[in-house]
Amino acid sequence: MKTYFRFEALACCLVLIASQFTACSEKKKDNANEVAMVTDKTNAIAVPSKRAVSEDFKKYWYAGEAEITSYRLQQARYGEMREGTAALIFVTEPFVAYKQVKADQSNATNIPVLKLNSTKNYLTGIYPYSIMSSSFYPVHDNSHALKVSFSSQEWCGQVYAQLNNREQFEVLSHSYFESEGDQDLELGKTFLENELWNKIRIAPETLPTGSLEVIPSFEYIRLSHKEFKGYTASASLIEENGETTYEINYPELKRSLKINFTTSFPHTIESWSESFTSGYGANAKTLTSTGTKINRIKSPYWQKNSNRFLPLRDTLGL
Repeated sequence: MKTYFRFEALACCLVLIASQFTACSEKKKDNANEVAMVTDKTNAIAVPSKRAVSEDFKKYWYAGEAEITSYRLQQARYGEMREGTAALIFVTEPFVAYKQVKADQSNATNIPVLKLNSTKNYLTGIYPYSIMSSSFYPVHDNSHALKVSFSSQEWCGQVYAQLNNREQFEVLSHSYFESEGDQDLELGKTFLENELWNKIRIAPETLPTGSLEVIPSFEYIRLSHKEFKGYTASASLIEENGETTYEINYPELKRSLKINFTTSFPHTIESWSESFTSGYGANAKTLTSTGTKINRIKSPYWQKNSNRFLPLRDTLGL
């Protein structure tokens, strides 16, 4: 009899433990549903649930082509206006989240992104500036940019910065200036000015407005020698005659940015203007840089690297 009761007590304990484990599992499952997060074991990150993508979006962006738009650039630098050209290249591609790179192979864990490569080329007197920024933003518009990179080359030297979106924003920055040198930073997650250009193309109605914190464009931060951090800003959306203007103002920086795009899909970016203090000392003044559309094409440009395709640059006015 004693043995029987011992087994019966042990069985009851096991049932109780199992029921508690099940309850905990169900509670965890409920909590997971509340925040709509899915854990990707391969990538070892928490991925927010997907936002639906429209059929129009799929037809436009999954046709095996990039959208390339050229712009006439008026760029403020060293207290003077410079003439040049700019280009915005938007294209969708698969992204490996845990490696933070474009995927070489198809994989169920890849994240589809809308990539923006933005280039600017202009002269400052005898020497040229070549600037490129890249931002990789989830097509499903369900998190911040997964990666942002920036580089600037001119005859004085090179500057490079990269942000990786992990548990925090991880920023590496390299500069030929002693005061900036090599930096390795962690920043709390907030809006990135670089990602907002991508967001315009995906879902402009979800652009943040009102008072918010924004990390300015990497181009502005590095070329103006500002601290890498979020700054208080105000943002607004104004629609008029089929075109919408997204405006961001940074009071502390005395800087504003306006991006003008078509209100209807595919929300093409037609122009922009950026006002800020340019120059140093007695030459410092508020100037406004602008980009005005020259032409736009859709093309699988990566397949057109033969010399016979050089005339396509004429089409873009480059």
